Amino acid sequence: MLNRIIVYVKIIRNLYLSRVKWRNYQIGDEFHAGARVRIWAKHKIVIGNKFYIGRDSLIETDCVIGDYVILGNKVGIVGKYDHHFQQIGIPIRVAMSIRDENYNWKGLDLVTTIRDDVWIGYGSTVMQGVTIGEGAIIAAGSVVTKDVDSYSIYGGNPAKKIRDRFESKEDLEAHKSKLIFFK
Repeated sequence: MLNRIIVYVKIIRNLYLSRVKWRNYQIGDEFHAGARVRIWAKHKIVIGNKFYIGRDSLIETDCVIGDYVILGNKVGIVGKYDHHFQQIGIPIRVAMSIRDENYNWKGLDLVTTIRDDVWIGYGSTVMQGVTIGEGAIIAAGSVVTKDVDSYSIYGGNPAKKIRDRFESKEDLEAHKSKLIFFK
């Protein structure tokens, strides 16, 4: 009985977050956010279905995220130009920020894209404007500064390709053909 109550409380919490608190963003069905998650974007956040974002994670940039994506705990998707660090005579701490209404410096047109079936591991950081290809895995603690190939495993700081996700092209094709049932 208690387990059922906990399940319903989580469902209600996730519905509140996706439909009320973050209603200005487009969030798909079966959304789950762990404790202390923060989401903000200057213009847009689009999140697909069956998305999971672990505790203490944050999205703080314009972002488009596909279906069946997992962000582990303490994952950050962050901007490159959150503060106008080249503002002459102004300390960075008080310089214009992307959250300011009249901010007109770099980064306004950069959108981070995370395709379907992606897993981003614990403590990773994804920088603004990067595209992470379908089916990719980002190893824990990585810093993603450049685009990531589909169905690849990346890791490190800066993240580099470690290997392909699947051992053979046949396995990859079999995986893709079975994904049709989840679309």
